[in-house]
Amino acid sequence: MAYPRDVPIRSTDDLGGVGCSLMGQRVVIGVLGETPLEAIEQHAALEPMAVPVPAAHEVVIAIASAAVGWVDLIMASGQYQHVPKPPYTPGLEYAGTIAHAGAESGFTEGERVMLDPFLAGPRSHGDYQRAGGFATHALVPAAAVRRIPGTLTFDQACNLLGNYETAYHCLIARGHLAAGETVLIHGASGSTGLAAVHLAKLVGARVIATGRSPAKLEAVKAEGADHVMSSTGFRDEVKALTEGRGVDVVYDAVGGEISLESLRCVRFGARFLIVGWASTPFVARGKVAANHLPTNLIMMKGLDVLGCPAVISAVNDPAMRDARVAQLLMWVEAGRIQPHVSRVFPLVEFKDALRAKWKGEIVGGCVLRP
Repeated sequence: MAYPRDVPIRSTDDLGGVGCSLMGQRVVIGVLGETPLEAIEQHAALEPMAVPVPAAHEVVIAIASAAVGWVDLIMASGQYQHVPKPPYTPGLEYAGTIAHAGAESGFTEGERVMLDPFLAGPRSHGDYQRAGGFATHALVPAAAVRRIPGTLTFDQACNLLGNYETAYHCLIARGHLAAGETVLIHGASGSTGLAAVHLAKLVGARVIATGRSPAKLEAVKAEGADHVMSSTGFRDEVKALTEGRGVDVVYDAVGGEISLESLRCVRFGARFLIVGWASTPFVARGKVAANHLPTNLIMMKGLDVLGCPAVISAVNDPAMRDARVAQLLMWVEAGRIQPHVSRVFPLVEFKDALRAKWKGEIVGGCVLRP
């Protein structure tokens, strides 16, 4: 399969005969699927790639770890808000070492780095959308690369920005979660959900986390949640834990019936954060109805219902990222943030990794290692 590129990729043969062209591998999604599983099974393949040579402002990252995310799945079926034109390489976020550094990049070979997924890769806008992390190497602009902070491993580093920026934007920038408040976090075992648990505890809130699997909920509790419970029939338990008052904040990445039940266990004036709609992943295809919230409960409880799109918000106001990234990096340097990674797959098993993510078998982060 030919692999059209937005930027010229140069093999080492272009250096005037200095050495031979080196070969790596990458996953390529050739056609968008009707569903994520169709895209994975029928339209994704591991292919050889020539290791690129950077221009002066670019670097080549030898990828050590690439996060496997929910967005990778829905993007492959054209259901994310923007999708690179196929063929493209998935993998929004990755970490590794500088294999080749352009003369004006400011990096040196061997430095431990991570990609900023807002500035390059499938979630970004611009010329480097196809520089995904499901590969052995990636050519990206130096401006899209950050040195790995603190003592994070490669696996942890590639699960940092996307997850914790989302949690920060929702809980802190939008939800104004404060010490002493109680937050109800749905989808708490997911990568962004577990990041939300970590940040809520970091700011001093009490966390009630829900999920479907008792085993995964035990892992969430081990990561800091104060209370864990099933995501079905939780109203009475939440009310009991809050002495009838209800929670101050709801972090809802699931939607559907969970949203409706949540509205019945919040205090007057609570903040209801809409983070996602994992219960209806095919709503963009028109195959299921969009989620609906009862306006009578919203009014009578005086609720603030807040949409929390971390990426779209930053696209509309790029300056808003500065404060949240700076705060997150400070917490990492202080050892107060440690992303949790529960599953690791080799690159050749990328389909197994994506299936595991789709089936909800992962707690926190999932990683591919080229």
